[in-house]
Amino acid sequence: MQLTDLETPALILDRNILDRNLARMREHITQLRTSLRPHVKTAKSIDVVRRSLERQPGGITVSTLKEAEYFFSNGITDILYAVGIAPNKLEHAAALRRKGAALVLLLDSVEAAEIVARKGVELGVRFPALIEIDSDGHRSGIRPGDRSLIEIGRSLHEHVGTALAGVMTHAGDSYNCSSIEALRDMAERERAAVVQCASELQEAGLPCPIVSVGSTPTATYAQRMDGITEVRAGVYMFFDLFMAGLGVCQIEDIALSVLTSVIGHQPDRNWIITDAGWMALSRDRGTAKQRIDQGYGVVCDLAGRPIDDLIVAETNQEHGIIADRHGRAVDLARFPVGTLLRILPNHACATAAQHSHYNVIAHEPVVEAVWPRFNGW
Repeated sequence: MQLTDLETPALILDRNILDRNLARMREHITQLRTSLRPHVKTAKSIDVVRRSLERQPGGITVSTLKEAEYFFSNGITDILYAVGIAPNKLEHAAALRRKGAALVLLLDSVEAAEIVARKGVELGVRFPALIEIDSDGHRSGIRPGDRSLIEIGRSLHEHVGTALAGVMTHAGDSYNCSSIEALRDMAERERAAVVQCASELQEAGLPCPIVSVGSTPTATYAQRMDGITEVRAGVYMFFDLFMAGLGVCQIEDIALSVLTSVIGHQPDRNWIITDAGWMALSRDRGTAKQRIDQGYGVVCDLAGRPIDDLIVAETNQEHGIIADRHGRAVDLARFPVGTLLRILPNHACATAAQHSHYNVIAHEPVVEAVWPRFNGW
């Protein structure tokens, strides 16, 4: 089947670019003498994740228990659920562990540790858990030096319903860095924070087998991983315009795009109208605060090559409006009704989440496979 045979809008995944991205990150992490635990929240597809693990088998990171259930059902047992655990999810987590999943939870307070411990006793399971460390003030977790670290660690270690598995952090503020040097500094800040906390736990006589860091920007630019047992990253598989804007990748490293059809024009406004609105592209406008605002996505030809300065300037639910980013005139005759275009996404996770499957190509406009994906919680 050719790309021209697809009904639009359709999600396109370039396998060659995917494989190149996977190899680059795998080699980098190997050189840093630690291990990669891919985050699968972007891919949500066993076909993609198997490729990420085939040359470096190991565990995965998930952001929903639905992801944990799906990947466990496909033979992956080593799973870190890297979102602070909500009490109403513990029965589901316990069911996964009973089935054989080596599921590790995450929390950042004594209160949460005690809730998990009580539920573990009630359900007859022991929940291993990591303590989340706030390395950058971006989100949740406890700061290095916080006295509650040891208290949480002791609670997890001493209760029969829990086990202290280690510490982890996510330098989400790396998404706000404005230079490569800033990203390198953030990677070191991330590393130092969890290594410090791991040392504090060990000095208190507590185990800390896992010392986990991760974000695609910091994983890409980290220069050392002393004391780190694993690195988590996910969007590196596909990349997107936001990552390109950070300098983490180039436009040609973006493996994901949305195929769309031209359905009309507004000549007086220099608009090209397509059938890919925010339901196909997502509402993500993450590049709006970057040096180059990419609108709702960069417009490419059928081969995936960007066309001049065309972007998706506006979206409605099922309509995309393509225009020149500088407001200049567009030669609408180049894009008659029925023309197929490809849109590079601002945020791969958000765009992929709008679709049920990947139409897989390998540079050529031939769909060589269809890989299912899933959404939800």
